[in-house]
Amino acid sequence: MSSLRTATRLGATVVAAGLLGTAGCSSSSSSSSSSSSSASATASASNHQLAIKQIAFGGTLRHSFQPGGKGATRTEPLIQPDDIVTLGGNLYVGFQDGVGSQGEASASGNLDSTLVEFTPAGSVVKQWDLTGKIDGMGADSATGQVFATVNEDSKSSLYTVSGGTVTHYAYTPSTLPNLGGTDAVAVYNGKILISASAPGTSGKAPASAPAVFAVTLNAGAKTAAVAPFFADNATATGVNAPNVGKKVTLALTDPDSNGVIPSGSPEFAGDFMLNSQGDEQLIFSGASGQNLQVLKISDSVDDTAWATSASGSLYATDSAANSVDAITGTFTQGTAYTAVAPCNANSAPSTCPGPGYSANYLGTINLKTGAVGKVAVTGPVTPKGLVFVP
Repeated sequence: MSSLRTATRLGATVVAAGLLGTAGCSSSSSSSSSSSSSASATASASNHQLAIKQIAFGGTLRHSFQPGGKGATRTEPLIQPDDIVTLGGNLYVGFQDGVGSQGEASASGNLDSTLVEFTPAGSVVKQWDLTGKIDGMGADSATGQVFATVNEDSKSSLYTVSGGTVTHYAYTPSTLPNLGGTDAVAVYNGKILISASAPGTSGKAPASAPAVFAVTLNAGAKTAAVAPFFADNATATGVNAPNVGKKVTLALTDPDSNGVIPSGSPEFAGDFMLNSQGDEQLIFSGASGQNLQVLKISDSVDDTAWATSASGSLYATDSAANSVDAITGTFTQGTAYTAVAPCNANSAPSTCPGPGYSANYLGTINLKTGAVGKVAVTGPVTPKGLVFVP
């Protein structure tokens, strides 16, 4: 998730891989099975009004810290809920607590974000303070791990939580090849894939810098070795106008949230998807990181979550309200719901929201045309992280 929106994540949103069906279909095979049902699903979804219920508030939760990492301990409420994932029936939410995108201290001197585990009803199970700004998250049901990346612009590192135990991993090489940071996490065919965010923060990044890292953890050394999965300037086939069926060279500037598309999606089922947020592009890949496809979308978006059933709950973080929300109602199975984020487009003005650039709202993405629509809801919500739980 970009520093503007935070804010994954796959997270970017990042939807837990265990909820997304079986991955592994290549981009080329999913393209051949595409149908017009995506368009009708999006239109149908917009006709169903969904209900918003706030289930947890950062203002009622607190964490302790030492200003600047030393001195007397202080406590303060949690703020800025951003990415959200689910694992083992519970929700995990990263509260950024005012920390900067390179780990700078908040106005109060706090250096830590807070990862909170909630029940589906919003009761706190456990919480952990992690040094840095939690931005991207992910979860792996096969290993029982929750992932959290910190400092999306630079000086980034990775945490895992498993069985209540936190492990902190340093990236190798320590200077990431994108000269930036990391964001959302997805586990795809056993690979840990992490968005290579904010390329060029600490110098001019090469055009061939990785857009996504494939990461290998060394639990003994507490290191996370990065390797390129595909590059910012990779070749991709256009999905929609003006480049339908044409080979294009990508020029990604804002790799952000990511995820694995569930088997019930009418388009790109089983593929990995990267959201290049500021560029308003979605890139789809099979397991090899090759044969990419690119969809130009009509607006910048944050996390995306697919409805895998007609009933269930779409959980959202709302940083403006400092809340975690449950969105319920009748969903259209296979629909890609998204947190539309106009202010995170590369064209957005420095003061935003503003004319032509609204605050975040709940929408849908037509994965054939790239059209982003708006979903009718019963109350206010300014979504950032999203995850669907059937």
